[in-house]
Amino acid sequence: MRAMRVLPGRAVSFAAILSLGACASFTTQQKGAMVGAATGAVAGGAIGRANGSTAKGAIIGAMVGGVAGGIIGRQMDKQAAEIAGKIPGATVERVGEGIQVTFESGLLFDFDSDRVRGEAGTNLRNLASSLDEYPNTDLLIVGHTDGDGPADYNEDLSSRRARASADYLESRGVDRRRLRTAGRGEREPVATNESDNGRERNRRVEVAIYANEAYRNSLRGR
Repeated sequence: MRAMRVLPGRAVSFAAILSLGACASFTTQQKGAMVGAATGAVAGGAIGRANGSTAKGAIIGAMVGGVAGGIIGRQMDKQAAEIAGKIPGATVERVGEGIQVTFESGLLFDFDSDRVRGEAGTNLRNLASSLDEYPNTDLLIVGHTDGDGPADYNEDLSSRRARASADYLESRGVDRRRLRTAGRGEREPVATNESDNGRERNRRVEVAIYANEAYRNSLRGR
């Protein structure tokens, strides 16, 4: 499991937000902390996409910063530790005021399939159990593929896998209104597509977990 850290949120001016796109030296998490409550989902999503991570962008867009962000961050610390203990094989990463859970596609799907494997259902059942314990969170589920094959096919496959994951979570009692999905195909690689190992790493499903709007609003002003 990767090291888990809570990064403090800070509000910045709109001009400063625009300048972040040129700050290649910043990590996605650092940019998220700089954005804080001022940016909202639009700026957060733009920063995430610019850095090759739609999932992280969703988390950045939900940041509130300040004392409220600290309260959310402490909850996310606890939830991340629980998820890491319940889902062996998945990568659990604390990002800003949220959590990113990454499943290699082999943990959930057979090759070139969008049907959740029977034995893989345990992973999603455990995730659903954690979500039931923390009802004030929403999710964005993002499917990814390697670079083999036509780009259009890969994007469709990644979208179907994201929807299949959401469908499974819903079947285990997760309110569908908490779930959004996206397919990015081969557009956000985390490794080279020139090796078997790299392609395997690129075939993945990422789950962004972040505080829902009602919970964020309840904490504002603290």
